Amino acid sequence: MARTGRPRGFNRDAALAGALNAFWRHGYQAASLERLREAMGGLSAASFYAAFGSKEALYREALARYVATHGRVLDALRDERLAPRERIERALRSSVRMQTDPSHPAGCLVALSALPGGADDNALNALTAAERAANRAAIAACVRAGIEGGELRPETNPTGLATLLEALLLGVSTQIIDGVPARALDGAITAALVAWDSARSHQSV
Repeated sequence: MARTGRPRGFNRDAALAGALNAFWRHGYQAASLERLREAMGGLSAASFYAAFGSKEALYREALARYVATHGRVLDALRDERLAPRERIERALRSSVRMQTDPSHPAGCLVALSALPGGADDNALNALTAAERAANRAAIAACVRAGIEGGELRPETNPTGLATLLEALLLGVSTQIIDGVPARALDGAITAALVAWDSARSHQSV
């Protein structure tokens, strides 16, 4: 007789955590329903749809979980108690530590989960694009705060510096997937911050 109910001891929170790891490791397209249900504790198809509705709805929920947990490593970008440079450095180094943590899949779900294809994929892409846009805006705000607060020279190119720092934030995900070690990425962060330090105003030195 085919199983139609939830497995004994079904835990929705644990099932969602399993789905998050599957999406993170394989991406949306490659995370088939069979692969997802296996990662979620062996849910039957009936249980899957009863608990989560659809693969797209599950992805939306998993992404929200990621942003509210692992994504918090970028909270420093918005911590106005810190100096602008410290906000940037803390966020970048925390992001590398999180993305290389062996307790979960490598890389960043928000940076790596671009999807190919049609309208449905575009709707899901908009979710991660919105997260990247928010982080981009936070980095740009740090640079503006550095200029307005006198930490950086007035003639500093805010767009160029912010774009450099965001490119590093997004780029480390690909390098981590390719096996670049954390110590090398920390070195890259140190090198990138030289661009910030070279734009320091005399009064902040």
